[in-house]
Amino acid sequence: MEKILTLNNTVLKKAIAEARRVLELEARSVLNLRETIGEEFAGLVKLIIESEGRVVFIGVGKSGIIAKKLAATFSSTGTPAFFVHAAEAFHGDLGMVTENDVVIAVSNSGETEEVLQLIPSIRRIGATIVAMTGNLSSTLAQYADVCLFAGVEEEACPHGLAPTASTTATLALGDALAIALSTTKGFTAEDFAIYHPGGSLGRRLLTKVRDVLEIRKANPVVTQDTSVKEALFTMTDSKMGSTSIVDEEGRLTGIITDGDIRRLLEKSADFLEKPVKEVMTKNPITITAEKLATEALKLMEDKEINDLPVIKDGKPVGMLNFQDLLRAKVF
Repeated sequence: MEKILTLNNTVLKKAIAEARRVLELEARSVLNLRETIGEEFAGLVKLIIESEGRVVFIGVGKSGIIAKKLAATFSSTGTPAFFVHAAEAFHGDLGMVTENDVVIAVSNSGETEEVLQLIPSIRRIGATIVAMTGNLSSTLAQYADVCLFAGVEEEACPHGLAPTASTTATLALGDALAIALSTTKGFTAEDFAIYHPGGSLGRRLLTKVRDVLEIRKANPVVTQDTSVKEALFTMTDSKMGSTSIVDEEGRLTGIITDGDIRRLLEKSADFLEKPVKEVMTKNPITITAEKLATEALKLMEDKEINDLPVIKDGKPVGMLNFQDLLRAKVF
């Protein structure tokens, strides 16, 4: 029979209170797991790192969804992993498992029939079995080589039926294991970017200054004795807002920008025929081509500059423009 709801303020306030209760309960469930992290957890980290195979997550239902997410997290943080649905494993997918693999079977009750029925076959294959469960007395826990306890005192569901706190706790514990493995292996942000080349993080961590220089391929350079007017023409021709200034050996000694020239024009135009060495900014901020583009972006933002000379062995090899960094989407 369909219920008719009256969504008045009293009812909505109760909804807010219920949501807060759920968050508090689930947060407490996750925090309680801290006390379970000890020698057995460390042993599992050692086991997985020393394994010559991969981590295989197995589950079904809500636990299967959590297991699938954890497999993705493990893979992206440096631990090769994949998910096998327990039901599909009966029909050939178990063939993906090898004797060198570590199989993490996820089941809150530890009595999930589809998972338990796979244990004999996994044993024959020779893979190590890890039970990720909330029931240490369960059949799964008893038959596993290692047990990772993810138990909670109660579900957030008021009826104690829908997996809520238990799935949150399992997910958090799995994330904790993934990051523990990652940091123990020395997995870096650069490594992460290699596995995510198409995303914004990949661009930020893989794009070098030399890559951004390819956008414009500009390297305006004048000597110290060049007049300010000629330097301005050089900027115009290169479509840059500045030019590098070099000595007789081609080493960078200064920079002059169109902003510098405008500020000087407010006082007088007499300086236009003077050599740039008389008005240039000496020892300008520079960067090398092999630095990350994000480093250049931060440097330019911090110093509030639009152009940045790129040098090699003290000589300018390019001019980096702030707009080009934005076009390269390294922000």
